[in-house]
Amino acid sequence: MIRWRGEGILLTARRHGETAAIVEVFTRAQGRHAGVVRGGAGRRMAPILQPGAQLALEWQARLDAHIGSFRVEPLRDRAGGLLGDPAALAALRSVTALLAFALPERAAHPGLYARSLALLDDVVAGAPGWPLAYLRWELALLEESGFGLDLSHCAATGATDELAFVSPKTGRAVSRAGAGEWADRLLPLPAVLSGESGAPAPADLADGLRLTGHFLDRWLAPALGDRPIPEARARCAALLAGPRGQAGMAP
Repeated sequence: MIRWRGEGILLTARRHGETAAIVEVFTRAQGRHAGVVRGGAGRRMAPILQPGAQLALEWQARLDAHIGSFRVEPLRDRAGGLLGDPAALAALRSVTALLAFALPERAAHPGLYARSLALLDDVVAGAPGWPLAYLRWELALLEESGFGLDLSHCAATGATDELAFVSPKTGRAVSRAGAGEWADRLLPLPAVLSGESGAPAPADLADGLRLTGHFLDRWLAPALGDRPIPEARARCAALLAGPRGQAGMAP
């Protein structure tokens, strides 16, 4: 029998048979990992198995290749405290949906795990600036998936100042001088992602979400078999972007 113990973030849960549930969790050491929870669809367990919940886990299987089963204990509910905050709840659901979508099974991503944990806790606490932290988390997810953007210097001139655009083809920053007559074909690079500090203006956050949404759709999704980006991400982008609610849509 193979076993491991740890804790993790619940990503998904779906009914399996009459009373069980198949869940996916994200842990520091085991990455995205699935297993069966006996009684997971029952009256006692169903409220616990909500996306974003922090769980104590024990997984076991006869062979490593088997899906195995989980014993779970709740450590922290997150979604329950966000029912009155649609944007925060949408962010939590987007994080868990994107992790389930993007991560390979049973591959450790300790840095991304720590960042995801910190973001979810900030969202639940209503920490100032969590929408910007969410935007930067999407950049980190792209980086972890092998699709990192290069926002350090201008692809055309090498300059590190006045970076204002990103090439939709290469994911590299472009300065105002380097853009020239091609500026209208480039994606805006919000100041908060080019080194400036401070809270983003609503338009900057919308531009940032449009930027990450473009590369999630054009780079990440094709690498995963052209599955559509989870709808939870579009809802989150629309709520965070406010009037510019199409920020998450690829141009």
